[in-house]
Amino acid sequence: MKNTPLLSKREPLIRRMVSKVEGPSQNKWGDGAIVKPDGRAVRAPFLRSAMAFGLAFFTLVKLWAAEPSNAPKEGQNPADYLPSHVTRLTWFGERPDWSRDGKKILFIEKTFGDVYEVEVATKIIRPMTHHYRHFGYTRALYLANGDILLSGPGSFDPQNPRDARAQCFLSVLDKSLTKPPVALGTKCSEGPAVSRTHMHIAWTHVSAQYPERLPPDVSQMHEADIVYQDGQPKFANQRLIIDSRDLPFKCTMETQNFRPPTEKELTFSAYGYQGTEVCGVHLETKTVTNYSQAPSQYDEPEGIFPDGQSTLVECDRQNGKGPSFVDIWRLKLDGSGQIERLTYFSDFPGFKSSNPAVSDDGRSMAFQMAKSKDPAGVGYGIFIYDFQKAKASR
Repeated sequence: MKNTPLLSKREPLIRRMVSKVEGPSQNKWGDGAIVKPDGRAVRAPFLRSAMAFGLAFFTLVKLWAAEPSNAPKEGQNPADYLPSHVTRLTWFGERPDWSRDGKKILFIEKTFGDVYEVEVATKIIRPMTHHYRHFGYTRALYLANGDILLSGPGSFDPQNPRDARAQCFLSVLDKSLTKPPVALGTKCSEGPAVSRTHMHIAWTHVSAQYPERLPPDVSQMHEADIVYQDGQPKFANQRLIIDSRDLPFKCTMETQNFRPPTEKELTFSAYGYQGTEVCGVHLETKTVTNYSQAPSQYDEPEGIFPDGQSTLVECDRQNGKGPSFVDIWRLKLDGSGQIERLTYFSDFPGFKSSNPAVSDDGRSMAFQMAKSKDPAGVGYGIFIYDFQKAKASR
């Protein structure tokens, strides 16, 4: 939303104010002269103009302060004020993920809800997890072969949903949707990372999941291939990527995205470090890079561009209020810290935008509308951001 330039609206009034102060010449010495009692004139060429414009400026400031603001007001919904390059795809749902061909989007109905798939062109929605019993899911991501990687709890207590969110397990759902998912035998803290090119994933463990093995405040990121034996998915070549105790700073980690095109680096959230930073770890050398370099600012990477040159970030740079008041920004992964704001949902009181994902052709971003009062990840519909239309509208 843009404010109307007040100067252009008030220009006629300012001109009248200037004219009134300057007025016609009242003495023989002409405009801009001060006449002393002895009749001598002291020239002050710019005095009257300075007085005029000073008064005009003061008047403008008063008018500007009194002018009704065009900023969003309490009760307004950002979905009702979308720019031309943003369209609404669904009226419910959260955590979108693009299919490889860019024709469909996978999403969660709600936290601990069912998984759905929506066709972008037609907006037709179909359920993916209605054919078996479960306790709901917190993540659903397409694997390279079209199967679906799920993360969800093995039990659920409505009185203690936080525990269910922490104790989630990974499983693979066959794309035929004819049988229940197969468990992979490991827990996953928050979101896993999935390769866009081959059957490979990464995920995080935290001490709350494995207290007998991990001390408090320690997290680990792991990776593995997914292979099929007699039609059943399982891990192969599993290994530890990095332990938080090996980092040059203290934080809790969460896997985010393999960096294209080589996928030799993994981006991750460094929660609690300088507000939360966007970091990357090289999978071979274990070198860790801080890409956001923005102390006291919340920066969480979510979704990466196919050329690997930049990532989307949930960021509070626009208001400094923390993760409940974020919008989506684009951060260059060249170490410069250069960042560009893309969405403006947090300008509307009580709202934010989050959980973006980039299509494999790099032309579109899927993201969700969210509310600042809700836990992270809760969404109220999926939206599509067209990068080409956004560029043309600037």
